[in-house]
Order: sequence, then structure tokens, then C-alpha cells
Amino acid sequence: MAIRDSLVLTDDQRALRDLVRGFLADQLASDSLRAMINAEPGYSPELHARLATGLGLAGPRFGCGLGLCGACMVIIDGRARSSCDYPAWAAEGTSVTTVEGLRKDGALHAVQQAFLAEQAAQCGYCTSGMVIAAAALLAANPAPTEQEVRAALDGNLCRCGAYPNIVAAIREAAGREGG
Repeated sequence: MAIRDSLVLTDDQRALRDLVRGFLADQLASDSLRAMINAEPGYSPELHARLATGLGLAGPRFGCGLGLCGACMVIIDGRARSSCDYPAWAAEGTSVTTVEGLRKDGALHAVQQAFLAEQAAQCGYCTSGMVIAAAALLAANPAPTEQEVRAALDGNLCRCGAYPNIVAAIREAAGREGG
């Protein structure tokens, strides 16, 4: 394969970019869901397993299983949390928001819109966790500094290294929300 100028996309790269954009638009934009998750203290799979297998939600991804990579992030009562190490029973009585639940009245959340505009996803695996972390940050702090954005993403790993675009997208989303 020949080395190409990084600003010129091959047909395959354009197709992948369009696929990721379509994935983001579809996966990051579905209606809210209210559900009861049956779980008992003492024996309970993690929240991620209940969301994925019990409810069929594909947004929170399984990454490390230790709560270290952020791919499985959800918002629990306003706070971004990893769902792979969070017991399902502990979610009783809480508000759990996955990336699928961020859309309001048919419109993408400002963070989702900004991720698309800034091309903040490369492979897309970490994207839902990054979007969740960013949405929780902006709900708590509508005008974060770049350092605050980076600190909020500390629990999220992007193996592609798309951090500059991700940070730019979050800063753009803060501007869209009036921050």
C-alpha cells in the first residue's frame, strides 16, 4: 500500500468514514426507553450485561470488563459511570441513560452533532462512551475549559488516538448549548 497524503482519502477510507457517520447517526439517535431490570444483591451480572442482553442496547460497548476503558459508559443519576463493573442491582431506583437515550424530540444531542461535525470518531468503538462522558460533563458544567474536558475524559480510552478531534467536538458542543 502506498503512503498517501493524510488529507487525501482513498475510496475505501471515504466509505469507512461514511459508514461510521451512518453508524453514529443511527446508534446515537434512538428514543428513550424505560425498563425494569431484575437483579438481586449477592448474585447479579453487571449493569452492562443487563443492558446488552436483557434490553438489546448496543451503545454501551464491552471493552475491558474492569471499568478502565470507558467504552461501556452510561450516565447514572447524572454521573458518567462504567457499566461493566457496576452491579445491576445497584441501579435500582436510579436513572440510567445510555447513548441511545440522549436524543430529545428526534434531534441528536449537541455532543452527538458535534462528534459528527468534527469527525471525532475513527473506528467508533470508544465513541458512545466518549459521548456519554461529554454529555455528563456538559450537564454539570456547560462551559468547560479544555483542561476540564480532558479531565472528564480521563476514564475513556481511544486506541485510535482521536483525542484532538474529540476534545474539539466537546468544546463545539459546549458552544452549541450556549456554554
